[in-house]
Amino acid sequence: MTLEQLRIFVAVAEREHLTQAAEALHLTPSAVSSAIRVLEERYGIALFHRTGRRIELTEAGLAFLPEAKATLARATSADLFLTEIGGLKRGTLAIAASQTVVGYWLPPLLLRFHEAYPAIDIRIVGGNTEQAAEAVLEGRAELGIIEGEVDHPALSQRIVARDRVLVVAPAGHAFAGRPVTPDELTQARWVLREPGSGTRSALTSALDETALDIALSLPSNEAVRSAVLAGNALTAVSEYVVRDDLATGRLAPVAFDLPERAFRLLRHKERYRSKAALAFEKLL
Repeated sequence: MTLEQLRIFVAVAEREHLTQAAEALHLTPSAVSSAIRVLEERYGIALFHRTGRRIELTEAGLAFLPEAKATLARATSADLFLTEIGGLKRGTLAIAASQTVVGYWLPPLLLRFHEAYPAIDIRIVGGNTEQAAEAVLEGRAELGIIEGEVDHPALSQRIVARDRVLVVAPAGHAFAGRPVTPDELTQARWVLREPGSGTRSALTSALDETALDIALSLPSNEAVRSAVLAGNALTAVSEYVVRDDLATGRLAPVAFDLPERAFRLLRHKERYRSKAALAFEKLL
């Protein structure tokens, strides 16, 4: 059974006239008659009584008409759904983002995207760099934005922004505001993000992690920040996270340079790229 056969059946049933139905559908009467006959023969049931020039629904035809109309309505709805998705008037975009990205850098961009495409539902999958990359690999997110580095052949990566990771200390710390050596840093206490985070990797790419006195490993930037403000430990954290604390003097930078890091956009090389994802990539 095809949608075209259903359209022809409904048109004939509503008009009880082959020629009028053919005119409405821009078909020939013979094409309409043939489509009805094929449908009846396919299921071995008469849908219309034919008496002379008149045509009217049988009991089976009367019972089938609501079902045929409902099926056509669903098909129309499905067509509209795909049309709206294609036109960015409907849809969902799932983005996996690591904490620094989603907490500080990404929100203004999400707002700009929403203003441009208000009918697109944006869903954020949070986590650290490794977890965001895993979400893209598993298909739970179409795009990922991370602050660390990943190495997987299935992932396409491109740089969309850059970030500075700072070593900071609470005001009054012996290292606050002065240059320090790697040996001095190994003698200090540290509060860091959990293993797998891009922020922690930025520090351990410059210092041997096994030589550091790590008092706490915490699962969020805010937890790390609160612990450092409350104690006498150092941390390495994005400039985005501590910008206000540095401005007010609650935290102070430690003069130890870490390599600048990149925020990277991830997508799966082999998966279909939705129009919503392409629009977001263009915004970036």
